[in-house]
Amino acid sequence: MENKRYKDLRVTEGTYVPPVTTKFPEDDPYVGLYQPVYDHDFPAIDADYPYFDHSLGKRSFMYWGYIFILRPLGMMLRLKYGLRWRIEGENKWYRTTWHIRRWLKRFDLSHGAITVANHCYRHDCASVLTSIHASSRTRIPMFAPNFRTKDQFFLCAVGGVPIPAPEEGLSAMKAFNAAFDEYDRLGYWFHIFPEAKRWDWYKPVRPFQKGAFTMAYKYNKPILPFAITYRPRTGIFRFLGPKDEPLTQVTIGEPIFPDKTQPRSAETERLRRVTHETVCRLAGITNNTWPYKPENE
Repeated sequence: MENKRYKDLRVTEGTYVPPVTTKFPEDDPYVGLYQPVYDHDFPAIDADYPYFDHSLGKRSFMYWGYIFILRPLGMMLRLKYGLRWRIEGENKWYRTTWHIRRWLKRFDLSHGAITVANHCYRHDCASVLTSIHASSRTRIPMFAPNFRTKDQFFLCAVGGVPIPAPEEGLSAMKAFNAAFDEYDRLGYWFHIFPEAKRWDWYKPVRPFQKGAFTMAYKYNKPILPFAITYRPRTGIFRFLGPKDEPLTQVTIGEPIFPDKTQPRSAETERLRRVTHETVCRLAGITNNTWPYKPENE
């Protein structure tokens, strides 16, 4: 299937690009391609919603959720998608996170970090979180309507925090921002998909929205970049998952630290540009066909 964003795409030798079987939008990188069924009840996501919840009940729920939901899901991804991880600059691929956790100790991440990745398949969030053996002290800003789908239990269990819709007013967004101020004070990690919308098995890296980088500057947290890439479904994996879906792998780059001596606007843009370039490099892309930020921003 023809797609103009693939015409000038260039990748390093050996980088796998899955066949294009979906009609991806060619001009708007934030089009939602999937329409979930919003048939589950959920509390109103307004100014009174408990965006900050550090209660014993919530902490216990997430602690056991990471053990009994996220870890088994990670094992399932290894079987179904051959999930494996690698640190940039190393040729060896890992199926356990011990080496990656040891590598992360080289950096000062005691106050947390903001992990970012391309948004490219249903379980990409779990792929990132399991790669660094994330703890329950993780919070993820998420599209609010998704909490009314069949995935609501999983979203809550991994630390999802719904982003209030603009129509909820300024007071709702103030409550949301105040909650993340508290999570930052407690040293929580944040995870964000700056591409916003999920496009399954898409290879080019789409423009990044600036929210993650604004938070990085505000909270003085480093950006930890990830790239989810693909490889052909071969061997026994042909019988363990859908034949039309590739296998997946995650490459992790070194943290990108904000420079608080620089003006907020300029430094936020630098973080966004450098992170986008890094994710492209981690993905094996030498000529990406989207700019690092929306053309109409």
